Amino acid sequence: MTAEGTEIGRYLDWLARERGREFDGYAALHRWSVTDLDGFWSSIKDFFGVRFHSPARAVVPDRRMPGTEWFPGATLNYAEHALSHRPDDEIAVIGYAQTRPRTELTWGQLRDQVAQVRAGLMRLGVGRGDRVVAYLPNIPETVVAYLAVASLGAIWASCAPEFGARSVLDRFGQIEPRVLLTVSGYRYGAKDVDRREEVAAIRAGLPTVEHVVHVPYGEHDLPDTVAWADLLTERAPGFEPVGFAHPLCVLFSSGTTGKPKAIVHGHGGILLEHLKNHGLSWDLRPGDRMLWFSTTAWMMWNALVSGLLTGASIVLVDGNPLHPDLAWQWRLAAETRATLMGASPGFLMACRKAGLDPAAEFDLSALRQLGAAGSPLPAEGYHWVRDVFGPDVLLNVGSGGTDVCSGIVQGGPLQPVRAGEISGPCLGVDAKAFDEHGHEVVGELGELVITAPMPSMPVGFWGDDTGERYRETYFSTYPGVWRHGDWIRFTPEGGCVIAGRSDATLNRGGVRLGTAEFYAVVEELPEVEDSLVVHLEDPAGGNGDLRLFVVLRDAVLDAPLREKIAAALKSALSPRHVPDTITAVPVIPRNRTGKKLELPVKKLLLGARPADVVGIDVLADPTALDHFGARA
Repeated sequence: MTAEGTEIGRYLDWLARERGREFDGYAALHRWSVTDLDGFWSSIKDFFGVRFHSPARAVVPDRRMPGTEWFPGATLNYAEHALSHRPDDEIAVIGYAQTRPRTELTWGQLRDQVAQVRAGLMRLGVGRGDRVVAYLPNIPETVVAYLAVASLGAIWASCAPEFGARSVLDRFGQIEPRVLLTVSGYRYGAKDVDRREEVAAIRAGLPTVEHVVHVPYGEHDLPDTVAWADLLTERAPGFEPVGFAHPLCVLFSSGTTGKPKAIVHGHGGILLEHLKNHGLSWDLRPGDRMLWFSTTAWMMWNALVSGLLTGASIVLVDGNPLHPDLAWQWRLAAETRATLMGASPGFLMACRKAGLDPAAEFDLSALRQLGAAGSPLPAEGYHWVRDVFGPDVLLNVGSGGTDVCSGIVQGGPLQPVRAGEISGPCLGVDAKAFDEHGHEVVGELGELVITAPMPSMPVGFWGDDTGERYRETYFSTYPGVWRHGDWIRFTPEGGCVIAGRSDATLNRGGVRLGTAEFYAVVEELPEVEDSLVVHLEDPAGGNGDLRLFVVLRDAVLDAPLREKIAAALKSALSPRHVPDTITAVPVIPRNRTGKKLELPVKKLLLGARPADVVGIDVLADPTALDHFGARA
C-alpha cells in the first residue's frame, strides 16, 4: 500500500505545500514528529481543522515529563468536533445488537439527540465538572449520552453491564458521580441476562448519585428512575468551551495492584491524538465506515466513537461476538460496507483454524484496513490475512493502552507489514525499549518506554491531588521517561514485538484482567484463606490457561467448592474471570513486605528453575514456591 490516495498522503502533500517540509519515508516523518513537537502537533491541529474558541499561547512550552502542558490558554470541546462533519441525511451511527433489531442514526438525528440529552442532563442539574457514569452496552444511546456529557464540560465514565456490582463500585465509587445511566438487562447470544440486582447494588453503593436514568434495553423495567425518553423532550444545542486539559472522561486500569486507577483524559489530548491516529494510521476519511467490536469498558470504545471526528460513520456491536457463528462480524462488515474493521488476534486465529474465507464468502470490497489489537498476533495470523484478503487490505497490528487511550506502536499505509511483528512506533510517539539501567536496546527485550510527551498522556489520576501515584506509576523507574509496563523488542529495521506485560496483569484473549479483583472476591468466601492467580498465554492467540491457587480454611476443595468459587467470580466480576483450573496449595508465596509473587509463579509454571525466579531470602516463607516448582 502506498501513500497515494490516503489521508497520510494528503497530509504529506499539505506539509510540503503549507509548511515547506518534505520527507523521504516514514522513518524520517516519525523522527520529525517526536523531535519537533511544536511543529508536528501544530500541523495536526491545522491539517484536521481543530477549532479553538480562544487561542493557545504556545504548543508545548516545556517538554519535561511529568507535568507537560499542551496548548496553554486554548479552549475547545471534543463533542463539537465529533458532530460537525457530515450532512444531516447521511448515516452516522449503526447499531447491531442481539437484544433488539438494527438501529441507525443519521448525522442530523445524532446532533438532535445530543442536543436533547444535553437539555435533559441540564434539567437534572448536570454542569461543568460533574461526573456522569454509564452502566451501558455499546449502543447508539451510549454514544449520544457520551457526547452530550462532553458538550456540557461534564465528565464521563462507563462500565459494561457484564461487570458485577463490585467491579463497578470499585471504579465509579472513586469519582463520586451525580447521574447514573443504566440498562436493566441485555441479551448475550441466545441468553437473556437480568441486571436488576446489580443495578440496585450499584445504586446503593453510590451515595452521590442524585438521578438514575433508565435506557430501555431488554425486557425489564427499573423502578424509581428517570426514563430515557424524558431526557428527549426539548433541545439545548451548544458546546461548553473548556481548557485543553479539561477532563473529558475517566478510564479505569485493570486493578492489578489494588483498586483500578481512575485515569483522567482531557478534551484536547484525546481530540488531537485520535485525529492523528484515526486519520494517519487507520486512514479514516469522511464517508468511511469503522467497525470494531468493543465493550464500553475498554478504551477501544472511546476510540470507536472518535471515528466520528474524521467524518466516518461508526458501527456499534453489542452481544456475543461469536454468535450465532464465527462469521457474524464478517457479515456485519459486508452489510455496512466497512472500510476499517478491527478484530482481536484471538478472533482472527479462530477464523483461520475454522478454515473461514470471509473475502470469498462475503462482499468485503469496501474494506481497506483490518486492525488487530489487544494481544500479540502470531505470524500464522498474518499469513492467513494475506492469503484471504490479498494485497489490497492492509493488516494493521497495534498495541497501546488505556493510559494513552490510543496506539503506541502500530502500522499504517506508509509502513511495511512483516509477519509476527508490529510495524513500528506511531507518529508522535517516541517509543523505545530500555534495559534496567535506562539504556536503549535494539534486538533484545526491554521495557517499553516513551521518551517525549504525548498530548493524550493522562491529565492525572482522579483523587491523586499531589500527583504522587501518577509519578510512581509511570516515572519512578526512569525519571522523566514514561514506563508503560510492556516488554518489547525493537528490530534493527524498526519493527517490534510485544512480549507481554512486565507486571502481573493477566491478558486473557486480549482482555486484561486485574489480579486484585480476583482476590477481593475469592478471599471473601469463608472457605478461602488466601489465593493467587496467574495466566499462561496461548501462543496461538486464544484465551490461554487461567489458573487459580487457593489456601483453604477448614475445607476440602471438592467439586461443589470449585463451582462456588467459579460462580462468585462470574457473578461479581465477569465470565472472563472464571479460572480454567482451581488448585489447593499449602501457602501462597509472598515477599517479606507481603506482596504476592504472581510473576515468579508464572515463570515456574512455564518451566523456569526456582533459583532463577526469585531469591530464597526474598520469600516470607522459604517453602512457598516448592509446590509450584513441582507442578511445572
